[in-house]
This record gives sequence, structure tokens and C-alpha cells, in this order.
Amino acid sequence: MLVDVELFTCHSDNFGVLARDRETGAAMLVDAPEEAPILEAIGRTGWKPSLLLVTHHHHDHVEANLALKRRFGLRIVGPEAEADRIPGIDETVREGDALALGSQEIRVIETPGHTAGHVCYHLPAAGIVFTADTLFALGCGRLFEAPPETMFASLGKLAALPGQTAVYCGHEYTLSNARFALSVDPGNERLKARAARVEALRARGKPTLPTTIAEELATNPFLRAADPAIRKTLGMEAASDAQVFAELRRRKDSF
Repeated sequence: MLVDVELFTCHSDNFGVLARDRETGAAMLVDAPEEAPILEAIGRTGWKPSLLLVTHHHHDHVEANLALKRRFGLRIVGPEAEADRIPGIDETVREGDALALGSQEIRVIETPGHTAGHVCYHLPAAGIVFTADTLFALGCGRLFEAPPETMFASLGKLAALPGQTAVYCGHEYTLSNARFALSVDPGNERLKARAARVEALRARGKPTLPTTIAEELATNPFLRAADPAIRKTLGMEAASDAQVFAELRRRKDSF
């Protein structure tokens, strides 16, 4: 591994992320949901962050921005489209921009859908992507500020990453996502096996991350709108992929 990732829980179901470049020791946070668990992770690892990457403006992702900036002098980077809603922001980024964590390049992927300016952060050499509330394990984020077609296109960008890419998302929603996935893709044997693993992990209080792009392509219905079995279950054999995705999201909203 070129980058070490410390994953921990904030609030009831947010994930905090502290990451370190092994070559240089440079460390960063991805989003700042809650100060105390973040400080505990920093104390536990000894990794002092100099960078905070923000994915979107929702309060449960930026709550601790200012407190952490005061404490560590963090450089806060976030999406240009949401700069006025991100506390303490120092630098804005957009599609195709590149940042660095020590020796590691970080590429910015614009993924609007959950919010209008949401971004994800991809570390290609390390094979890691931080997807926050765009792509979840076995799910995707709710659509608050953009139509389904926009989120569908955003998910397509993430689906095109190398299959072995490790995915770290923003919330522990995998168990409920698995139950919904089985309701629309009941014949998927790989999904059944994954759902059983998720049940076992959550029963022990263990996180279900990281996942991989390949695993999501095989089991996440929101990346499988073209699948004939899902289309048949929905009664949408002749619909476009984007229409199938929109129906999946509509059903999940009330599941």
C-alpha cells in the first residue's frame, strides 16, 4: 500500500477518514464530520494532517472544519461550486484538477447529484477513491440538488475507474442498501453472498468498507441499470438506463 487509510465512525453513521502517504508521512483528512473522533484518530495514529479535502457542503461533512483548522493550521480544499457554503475554505477545485498528498497525486472528479457541486477524490497510484455521498457501498446518495440524469452521469465516471480501486464512502448505509438491492436484483448470487457478509460484519459492529469498483459493478443496482434481470423486476425492459436508475432511486427513497 502506498497510502494508509484510518477509517472511523463519526456521529451515528458518518465515516471519518485520515490518510497518510507512506513515502513522506504527509497526512490528510477527507471531510470533517465531528471533531472528537477525528482527534482520537489523530492521537491513535500519530498522523498530523496538513490538508482537509471537502467533498460537499452538507453540515455532517464540514462541521469540524473551523475547529480543526484552528488546531492544526489545515489547508481546506473543496469544490468551487460550493465554496461559499464550506467553512474555512482556502482553495477551490473542479473537474480534472490535481492536488498532492506528499508523493501521491490526487485527482478531482466532479460528481454532482447529491449536491450540485459534490466532488470525489481519486488517488490513482494508490488505487483509492473517496466518494463521500455519491457512491455508497451497494447504493448511492439521495438526490437533493440535481436530477437523476446528473447523478447517473456522475456514477458513470466512478464506474469507469479501474476495477481494483478501493472505494471509501461517507456513511455506513451498507446493510440497508443490501436489503434494497436484493429487492430489485433477487437472483444475483454474488449479491446474496455479499449481503450475508455485510450482515455478519454489522452484527459484530465492524465497518463494511472499503469496497471496490469491481464489487460495486457486480452487486450495486445503481451501477447496473442495464442489467436485464433488474429491468425485468422493475418492468422497464424498454426504458433507457437513466430512466431505470431514476426508478431505482425513487424506490430506494421510500424503501
